[in-house]
Amino acid sequence: MAKKAQYRRYTRSTAGNIAYFSLLFLAGAFTILPLIYCVITSFKPLDELLIFPPRFFVRRPTLSNYLELPSLLGKIQVPVSRYFFNSIFIAIAGTGLHIIAASLAAFAFSKSRMKSWSILFLIIQIMLLYNSVTLSVPQYLIFTKLRMVDTYWVYILPAIPSAVGCFLMKQFIDVSVPDALLEAARIDGAGVLRMYYKIVMPILKPAWMTIMLLSFQTMWTVIPSGTIFSEQLKTLPQVMSSISAGGIARSGSAMAITVIMMIPPILVFMVTQSNVMETMSTSGIK
Repeated sequence: MAKKAQYRRYTRSTAGNIAYFSLLFLAGAFTILPLIYCVITSFKPLDELLIFPPRFFVRRPTLSNYLELPSLLGKIQVPVSRYFFNSIFIAIAGTGLHIIAASLAAFAFSKSRMKSWSILFLIIQIMLLYNSVTLSVPQYLIFTKLRMVDTYWVYILPAIPSAVGCFLMKQFIDVSVPDALLEAARIDGAGVLRMYYKIVMPILKPAWMTIMLLSFQTMWTVIPSGTIFSEQLKTLPQVMSSISAGGIARSGSAMAITVIMMIPPILVFMVTQSNVMETMSTSGIK
């Protein structure tokens, strides 16, 4: 009997499961509350926006906040399509180059036998402690010396190297890509680059899909300060922020703009969300 007691399994009761999932549901509902409020406010007419204290729900929904956007955006000198192209191009180019650079670096750090690589990876881990804001002054000096100010490189170049992406992919490769698999490919005559895009990248799909989600969200909302002066190179968030600064009379239009700006990241999240939890649990990032 004592031996059987050692292998007894303890499980939650039905009431415990209900309480546990109810708590998770309430926590999840609380996190998406700002998103719901933003969507609801975008349908409020002006008189409901001016009510104090403000109401959460809308009584007389209207599309006027969305219908006013063409007239507001029509007053700018550059067509909206130009801003939209800039945002899409920067987000796709920055995300793609970031995934390639992070995966190549992670592959080298994980499977290289050189001792110096461990020191370099330690530097990568130390870089996780630094915020991108702390690098703004050195980046500006580099852009000035290289004459990259007022070019697309101001957006794209800082997005290519990332300590988070390299660390995450390296941890995933350590767990998911065995050395025996690469040795078998090497015996069959595969080179390093062929092993990278034929073996490593397909296995690494959950990791680079997660990086795609994180990088796209960052690049979609990027607004460089003091490095872009040409109106032709500005992005959609920069123009939308100028409209949002119009005061409470434009708060409805500002919420409508926010809802529109949230659509691309939400679509990317819907495509990649199934890979996020697998990557985070494998890499050790919580």
